[in-house]
Amino acid sequence: MKICVVDASVIAAAFFQEQFADNAVALLSSGRPLHAPDLMISEVASVIWKRHRRNEIDHADALGLLADFRTLPISIASSGELIESALELALRTDRTVYDCLYLALAIKTKSAMVTADKRLVNALGGSPLEKHIAWIGEAQ
Repeated sequence: MKICVVDASVIAAAFFQEQFADNAVALLSSGRPLHAPDLMISEVASVIWKRHRRNEIDHADALGLLADFRTLPISIASSGELIESALELALRTDRTVYDCLYLALAIKTKSAMVTADKRLVNALGGSPLEKHIAWIGEAQ
């Protein structure tokens, strides 16, 4: 099975029934080796917090979602080991270091980063990095 890197937008799509939730759930339960930088833990917790702040979920649901996230079969990589590559990518692509941490991990694992961020996919389309990013709407 092909390795892939998933970003926090994929988790948000699956947990909050956003557009392409079915694709996100299918990917997360596919048995494929999934990877993410440790930044994902903070990003997912932040998404959950925002949903709570908007009164979309209650306190117990927020804690439950974080617990559910922590059971997902995602291998977490140290951002510290990726930061130089991520900064270089950010400088080169004018994308955030946060996004580039996922991209750096995809490059390191010779895989693609799957994201629900269509703007990021479009920004890297046509570049040499295009092979390292995939939109969840087209993920298989």
